[in-house]
Amino acid sequence: MVKFTHEDPTSSEAAWLPVLEGVPDVRGILPGNPRRLVVLAAHPDDETLGAGGLIASLAAAGTTVDVIVATAGEASHPHSPTHTPQTLSAVREKELRGAVARLAPGAGVTLLGLPDGGLADHRQELARALAEVVADGDNVWLAAPWRGDGHTDHEAAGAVAAEIAGAARIPLLEYPIWLWHWGGAADLPEGLHLLGLDGASEHRKHLAMAAHHSQVAALSEEPGDEALLAPEVLEHFRRPFEAFILTVPRPARRVFEELYAASSDPWNFEGSFYEHRKRALTLAMLPRERFARVFEPGCSIGVLTADLAGRSDSVLAMDISDRALALARERLAGTAGVELAQGSIPANWPEGTFDLVVISEIGYFLTPGQLQETVKRAAVSLTEGGVLLLCHWRHTNDGWPLTGDAVHSAFRSVSGLTVLSEHCEEDFRIDVLTNGPALSVHSLAQREGLL
Repeated sequence: MVKFTHEDPTSSEAAWLPVLEGVPDVRGILPGNPRRLVVLAAHPDDETLGAGGLIASLAAAGTTVDVIVATAGEASHPHSPTHTPQTLSAVREKELRGAVARLAPGAGVTLLGLPDGGLADHRQELARALAEVVADGDNVWLAAPWRGDGHTDHEAAGAVAAEIAGAARIPLLEYPIWLWHWGGAADLPEGLHLLGLDGASEHRKHLAMAAHHSQVAALSEEPGDEALLAPEVLEHFRRPFEAFILTVPRPARRVFEELYAASSDPWNFEGSFYEHRKRALTLAMLPRERFARVFEPGCSIGVLTADLAGRSDSVLAMDISDRALALARERLAGTAGVELAQGSIPANWPEGTFDLVVISEIGYFLTPGQLQETVKRAAVSLTEGGVLLLCHWRHTNDGWPLTGDAVHSAFRSVSGLTVLSEHCEEDFRIDVLTNGPALSVHSLAQREGLL
C-alpha cells in the first residue's frame, strides 16, 4: 500500500492536467444513463470529491441516486481539543446530508456507522448492506472508491464494491481521491476514463464541497483542528471533469458466442451421463404425452429441442448465440415442426400462447429485474391448463447474480401458477407448474379412468 499523509506536499494540479488530456471518455463505454446510481463512500465527502459531478449530472437527467456511506468519518481529527469522535460524527453526518442535497435533491442517504479507519475488519457487514441496495441490478451503476487509492478504508470499500458489482453484473466506476495527492503520471491505473461536467453539475459539486466544512476549513484555531484538505488538494476536485476506473461486465451475448466458439458442446450434453439423466427426468416429468405448441428459450445446440419435437406439434426454440443456433440447425435438419430464433428472454419473448414452456438452465443468467419480467411473461403466455417446466443447476455460477434455487423460488412465489410436481437433489431441481388446478387438469390416473 502507498504510504502518505494529508500533510505531505500534494502533486501539482498543473502537472496533472496534461497527463489526463489523452484519457478516453466514460461515454465511449457507458453511452446512456442508468435507471439508478448507487454511490458508495468510505467517509462523508468522498462521494462529493470523487463522484459529485456524476451524481449531479445523472440526477438532473432523471436517474435515481442512492448514497451509501460506510463510516461517519469520526477519526478525521484524532487530536482535536474541541471535537470528540462522537461530536465529529454528528457534524459530518449533517455535512453529508447537506452536500448530497446540493448535488441531487431527493437522493437517498444511508450511513452504515462502521468504524472510521477499520473498514478492512468489517467487509462482511459492508458487503451485506451494499448487496441489498443493488439487488435489483437492472440498469444500475455502482460508483465506489478506487481499490488502489492508498487509504485503507478506500481500498476496503473499493474491494467490496468490486465483489458486489461483479456478482450483480453491473458497471463499476471507481473514483480515485488520494491518487491525485500522492501520485504521478506513472501511477495512472488501467481503465481510467474521464467524465466531462456541464456547468450546472460543476457548480453543484463546488457547492457540495463547501458543505463539508469540517474537512475544507479548520475546526478552530487550536492545534489539532487544522483543515484536512488544503486548498491545493481541493484544486484536484475543481476540474471540469471527473475520473473513474471502469469495470463493465461483458454482454451476455458475447459471453456465449465466445463459449460456443471454443466448444461445439460446452456443457457436454451429448457425452455426459449427468446430462442424459437430467434430460430423461425432465421429459419424464412432463404431465402429457403430447403438446401442441412449445416454447424453449435458451435451446443451446438443440439436444433437448429434438426430444421436445418428438412430443409436440411445434417447437419455437430460441437462443442468444448465433453459433449455438447454427449447431442446433445442423442437428435438427429435417425435424418437422421446429422453428429456431435468435433472441433472449424476457426482451424477445414471442407473441401468442403456449401449452408448454421449458425454461432449463438459463434463469440464473438473468438479472433480478429480468427474472421478475420473465416470471410475468411466462405466466400470461400459458394456455389454460398449460405447463411450465423449470430445470436448474443448484450450485453457484461464478459471475452471475442468481442461483437455480432463487429462480425456482421466484416462479413458485409470484407467478400465480400451481405446483404440479417437483424433483430436488443436490445438483439440480425440476419444478413443473401449471396454469390451472393441478389434479383436475393433469392427473394421469384421472384421465385414464383409474379414479
